[in-house]
Amino acid sequence: MESKRAKVFAASAVVSLLVLLVVLWICLGPSTTSYIVSGLVFAAILAILAWVLTLYTALDRMQMSAARWSALEREELRVEYSFLRKVAGLPIKFRLDDLVVATDNFQALVGRGSSASVFRGILDDGTPVAVKRIEAAERGDREFRSEVSAIASIQHVNLVRLLGYCIVPAGPKFLVYEFVANGSLDNWIFPSARKDHDGRRRCLPWAMRYRAAVDVAKALSYLHHDCRARVLHLDVKPENILLDEGFRAVVADFGLSKLMGKDESRVVTTIRGTRGYLAPEWIIGSGVSDKSDIYSYGMVLLEMVGGRRSVQLVDGDVASRRKWSYFPQIVSEKVRQGRMMEVVDERLKSVEGPPDEEEVRTLVHVALWCIQEKAETRPSMARVVDMLEGRIAVDDDPPKPDMIISSLLSPEPDVFDEAGAKDTHAAAAGMLELDTQSATTYSLDVSSILSAR
Repeated sequence: MESKRAKVFAASAVVSLLVLLVVLWICLGPSTTSYIVSGLVFAAILAILAWVLTLYTALDRMQMSAARWSALEREELRVEYSFLRKVAGLPIKFRLDDLVVATDNFQALVGRGSSASVFRGILDDGTPVAVKRIEAAERGDREFRSEVSAIASIQHVNLVRLLGYCIVPAGPKFLVYEFVANGSLDNWIFPSARKDHDGRRRCLPWAMRYRAAVDVAKALSYLHHDCRARVLHLDVKPENILLDEGFRAVVADFGLSKLMGKDESRVVTTIRGTRGYLAPEWIIGSGVSDKSDIYSYGMVLLEMVGGRRSVQLVDGDVASRRKWSYFPQIVSEKVRQGRMMEVVDERLKSVEGPPDEEEVRTLVHVALWCIQEKAETRPSMARVVDMLEGRIAVDDDPPKPDMIISSLLSPEPDVFDEAGAKDTHAAAAGMLELDTQSATTYSLDVSSILSAR
């Protein structure tokens, strides 16, 4: 406004002086007075022009200073906003270009699922991340954002952090997680060709296995009991348990699990999970609750003890015939025969000697309670944590799993396990592998998600 007034004033003054000069020359003609007045008029015009130039220079400086200050203020606000979002645990909305740069155009693939891929990346501030690209579009953008916000606000030392998300219109969606260095638990408890940094085959020592069992129990207990809305993982398995630099366990792939009320159970129409870890209530279609996660957790405990899958095919007496081996049934029989230590992973003896028998008994008994067919018989995750940490005694002699529901679904009635008992549960699990693979949801079965593989 001031610059406009200055322009009008300067123009008016110059025009007036020029008109005065013309009139003076017409009236007086060439004379000493005319020359003196003309000199004064030109001096006045030069003074006005100098004033205008000085004024505009000052205004430009003020505008540049204001713009610079505004830019600095915006940058400071951006940094502070980013800091507060991280402190508050709120998800950051990333731009696609940022993720392309962070992942080197999605070159560092670390895992792939049926509808999602996971890439390693580094953000511009040096933070290592795992970027999960989801091709499926089951949920709308609004529902996706609301669930991401709800889950990202959940903070626990044994849960992988969801840092942010990215939505591409009519394209894939992205979830950005913290990167966990030592990969997933299955690489450390099952025999494989993978080797550690010393060139030895990977085998997680017993003390670390027991600590990982406690870490996972604490994470699930937090999701089930300490969140504003109960969170069900629905796909607890070794592939979704990651190990950080100190080999502490963090639970992954709960990113868009089911949010439920504290006392709510729900019938989920599409099976979400992995064969061998599905609770019986999935099969009969009854209400799914936190007890479904507890069943899966019990299966994982047995696998940590034995260093083998709970359900697997083994060679039969005839070369052309293979049979299902159901590890929980074997463990249950060995416990009743007083030969529990026979089910422990043999590789542990070469790593650090035989594991503590009392800890093995605790882990095995807790696991057998967790995999009871009747959901109401299973302990809560809070009680599991107390039993593992020794605050309460572990109930002895857990009931032998009935396997009634699984036997109804068995496609192979004459399959037997290593203990000589009819293994209908494993056969049913095998059928589920063929007919009910993990649902295509945002929480996908990515075996190496967020890991260093």
